[in-house]
Parts: sequence; structure tokens; C-alpha cells
Amino acid sequence: MYLIVIASIVAIVLIISIINRYRRCPSDKVLVVYGTTGDRGSAKCIHGGGTFVWPIIQDYAYLSLTPISIDANLTNALSRQNIRVDVPSRFTVGISTDHDYMNAAAERLLGLTPGQIQELARDILFGQLRLVIATMSIEELNNDRDKFLEAISANVEVELKKIGLRLINVNVTDIKDESGYIEALGREAAAKAINEAKVRVAEQEKVGEIGKADAMRETRIRTSEANALAVQGENQAKIEIANSDSARREAEAEAQRKANAAEKVAEARALEEAYAAEKDAEMARAERERSTQTANVIVAQEIEKKRKIIEAEAEAERARVRAKGEADAIFAKMEAEAKGYYEVLTKQAAGYDKMVQAAGGDADKAYQLLLIEKLPQLVSTQVEAIKGINIDHVTVWDSGNGTDGKSSTANFLSGLMKSVPPLTDLFDQAGLNLPSYLGQKKEAAEAVKAETVETEE
Repeated sequence: MYLIVIASIVAIVLIISIINRYRRCPSDKVLVVYGTTGDRGSAKCIHGGGTFVWPIIQDYAYLSLTPISIDANLTNALSRQNIRVDVPSRFTVGISTDHDYMNAAAERLLGLTPGQIQELARDILFGQLRLVIATMSIEELNNDRDKFLEAISANVEVELKKIGLRLINVNVTDIKDESGYIEALGREAAAKAINEAKVRVAEQEKVGEIGKADAMRETRIRTSEANALAVQGENQAKIEIANSDSARREAEAEAQRKANAAEKVAEARALEEAYAAEKDAEMARAERERSTQTANVIVAQEIEKKRKIIEAEAEAERARVRAKGEADAIFAKMEAEAKGYYEVLTKQAAGYDKMVQAAGGDADKAYQLLLIEKLPQLVSTQVEAIKGINIDHVTVWDSGNGTDGKSSTANFLSGLMKSVPPLTDLFDQAGLNLPSYLGQKKEAAEAVKAETVETEE
């Protein structure tokens, strides 16, 4: 029993929820359902009737069909003759119930306020209005309003359709231009109408006078036939009538001449004003082109100047960085070399100190030990002095006059060997004494030899 009650309550709640999600569309609005809409695209648009809006996966909003009135008071629009005109106009637009229009409005206008929609439409209207005016002359704008309105409707309708709006009505009031060209056209048309009216009045007066004269002439003729006595008076009357006709024709001709002259003067004056307006427009356009060209050249030169300054500063900065890097590298290299020399000299000094200590603190003995180590190199140096001599062929003529039992050949070889410095000379140049076990000096050897001879005697 309880389960049945609970199931009934749940069913009632579901039915109420589904009923609450049913949305009806008023006649002056468009219902837009968005979210998961199946194959209908990004949104489903409904005008009239209603539909279910499923919770979570769908939501809805309304678009108003109320017409929007937009004032588009266009100023300084350039016509085909390069004359700037002011075109005050009022447009009435609104969202259409056509399927394509509703989809476009749902994609581009949903969520916008009427003011935002009005500004968006105004921008489109201004652009298309300028485009239409640029394709028409002043005469077409002023005289052929139907053509002007058709061109506006054709251009504006295409652009408004892109955002879902349709043009309902367009009303263009008086068109004005800053040069007074339209006013001059009006004065010309008025003068022409007045002159044509004067010509028609003169023609009617002429017809009346001619009819009157014909009637009088007929009366006179018939009267003359009845009364022969009135012939002379009739002839006189005819002469007067002819003179009157001549004067009348002269007056009519003069009036016609003055009317034609006035018409020509008005036409010439209108053309003069039109030419003056075109001249001003051309001068303004030339000034604008001159300013544009000047601005293009100056701006390009300023940009090039700034680019060169930036490149020069960048190159200077690169040079400073490169010089600093080279200086740092040289300093590091010299510092490393100094540390190497310092280590070498430190090690040599420590080695010399140990060598002096090994020699019992006697520096001379230490130096002698160093020379003993270098003795093979010194002997090798002496050998190298004559090793490289390439003696291919030596001829020595012996005269037999040798002394001390020595021949010329022996003297040559002795002199050649003496050209090599002996070890004693090398030690003397170094400020040292050659050890006795390595050799004796010549004087010491001679003294020893003399002492030995004396002892023998």
C-alpha cells in the first residue's frame, strides 16, 4: 500500500515537472531553445505555439519582434560627383519570423539589449547608406527618390539579414549639401517654371487678340458690304489694326527676348555655381591627397630613422658585451698563467731549498750538484758544436817545418779541437770552479808539473 502511494507521488511530481518545462511563445516574440537541439543546429527557433524545454540539457530565451526605429542622420557623405551631402533619414527594422532570419538572430542577437541591437544596426545602415550615395549623382538623389530608396533597401536588406534583421521602412527627409548645389538646382527649376508660365500667358494673350481682331475684321467687312459709305472708314480701321498688331508683335517679341535672356542668365548662373562647387571639391580632394602623400613619406622616414637608431644602439650594445667578454677571457687567461708560473716557481724554490739542505746548507755545493746534473747536457752541447760540420775533403800541405815534433796536419786538428770551449771555460763563465776530479786549470796543471820536475832534480 505504501509503495503504491509513493509511486503515485513520484509520478505526480514528474508530471508536474514536465508540465512546468513546457514553454509557450507569445505572438510578439520568438522562443529560442538552445543546448542539445538535435539536427536543428545551434538553436531551435519557434514563433507561436510552444515546446518542451528539457532540464539540464536545454535552456531557452526570447527575442522581441517589436520594431526598432533608428535615426541615421548621415553627414558629409561623398556623392558620385565628389560633393559632400547630408542625408537625414530614419529606418525601421525588426527581427523577422522567417526561418533563416530567426536562426541568424538567435546566433547573433540573443542576449543583446535593444540599445545594443540598435547600435549594431545603425553601424550597418550608415555604411550601406554611404555606399549607395557614392554611386549616385546629386541630381539622382534630389529628383529620383524612388531609385534612391530602392537602392538603399536592396543594399541594407542583404546586410541586415546576416544578423537576423529585416528592413521594415525607410524615410529620407530633405537632402542638403555644404556647397549649395541642390539649392542652386531648385532655383534653376523655379526660374524655368516661371519663364514657361510667362510664355504660355503670352501665347494665350496672342491667341485672344488674334481672335478678337478676326471678329472685328469680319464685322467690319460685312458692315462695309452693307454700307459702301463706310469703306473709307473701314480701310482706315484696317490700317490702324495693322499698326496695332505690329506694335503688339514687337511687344511680344521683346517679352520673349527678355524671357529667354532671363532663362539663359539663370542657367549660366546655375552652371557657374555648379562649376565653383566642383572646383572647391576638387581643390579639397587635391589637398587631402597631398596631405596623405606627405604623411606617408614623413611617417615612413621617421620609422626608418627610428629603426636605424635602434640597430645602432643594438650594435653598440653587442660591441660592449663582446669587448667585455674578450677582456674577461684575457684576464682569466693571464690569471691562470700567473697561477701556473707561481706554482712552478714555488715548486722550484722548494726543490732548491731541499737541495741546499741536502748539501749541508752550503749553497755552492748545491750549485755544483745542479751543474753535475747538467754536465751530460753541457758535454752533449760541445759535441753538437762540431757534430754538424760536414767535412767532405780536407787537403793539408805539410811543409815539414813543424815544431815540437808536430806536423802541419797535427796542428790543424789541434786547432780545430781548440775551437770547442773546454769545460773549465764554461765553469769560469758561470763563476764556478770545476771539481778536481773532473779536471784542472791549465795554470794549476803547469804548476804541478814544475813542482814534479824540481822534485826529480
